[in-house]
Amino acid sequence: MNKQNRIIIDTFGSDKGPSSVILGGLLLLKAHPDLFISFVGDETIINEELNKNNILDLSHIHIIHTNVAVNNFDNPTAAIFQKSDASIFLAERTLAEDDETIGLLTAGSSGSILMGSFRYLANETLTRPCMASILPSCKQGEFVCLVDTGSTIDCLPTQLHEFARLGRDLMKQLYKIESPKIGLLSNGAESSKGNKLVKETYGLLSTDPNLNFVGNIEGNNALSGDCDVLVADGFAGNMVLKVTEGTAARMIKDMVMYSKAHNQPDIMPLVQHMLATYDISSLGGAIVLGVRKPIIKCRGNSDEKAILNTGEILINIANNKSFFEGKVENK
Repeated sequence: MNKQNRIIIDTFGSDKGPSSVILGGLLLLKAHPDLFISFVGDETIINEELNKNNILDLSHIHIIHTNVAVNNFDNPTAAIFQKSDASIFLAERTLAEDDETIGLLTAGSSGSILMGSFRYLANETLTRPCMASILPSCKQGEFVCLVDTGSTIDCLPTQLHEFARLGRDLMKQLYKIESPKIGLLSNGAESSKGNKLVKETYGLLSTDPNLNFVGNIEGNNALSGDCDVLVADGFAGNMVLKVTEGTAARMIKDMVMYSKAHNQPDIMPLVQHMLATYDISSLGGAIVLGVRKPIIKCRGNSDEKAILNTGEILINIANNKSFFEGKVENK
């Protein structure tokens, strides 16, 4: 890593509480001895976790104290003014102002992350940031970028057009795909299918010469590999994300139960393969696009392993500075 090697970790927002988030951060420090971490949250709780884990060397740890948090019942638009010192907003402000800080990891609510991103870190050439998740493709070793995954529920066609370009640029940077295939989530493959938003977006994507648009993609083909970037509004995209995770978890559970009930341990290698492919802990979280520095939203139920893996992805993305410091490509 280069000289600028500090990340911020928001310790609030996780379903498992601050402990798992802090422990994940400590595992990340162990894996990267030259890394610095700023933990944002309740100083007492953070120090208790540091003491519990016998952390004596605090030279790479900085604590930004606040006991204010935004919960899932808060209105994000109001919270950014009424709870301006909440951990997520404090973390995003620090990320925007501190040149030595390269990225932010948080398990906070999508709405609050988006509001803070828009206010402090948004790219001035875009209407609003969005969130993307990287999911395993049916094609071995390949992935699909699903965008948006919940940050903007009600979108305009022009916003989905921007999301498509952001997703394209991300896949170019992360996976070196020269011309990522762009698909639009719809209820049918034909250009005539879809609601008003999908039909209008189809027109924009299909006439953009700078996009490799392959047409509508139905939900059952979301991970088929027919596209590298799957574009959807935040409501539909979040449904795809949650249904994919839930279905994979159910299938794995059923196979384990069947193996035990019928004394067939031979299928366990298949179970291990499924776990490795659909392991939420290894897939990281939602990447905020359209901002000047990388932010990753961890899943709410992330344990320390998931925090560690998400931190690894954050560091990886942060080193691709051109993607965040530049503007959305027009070619």
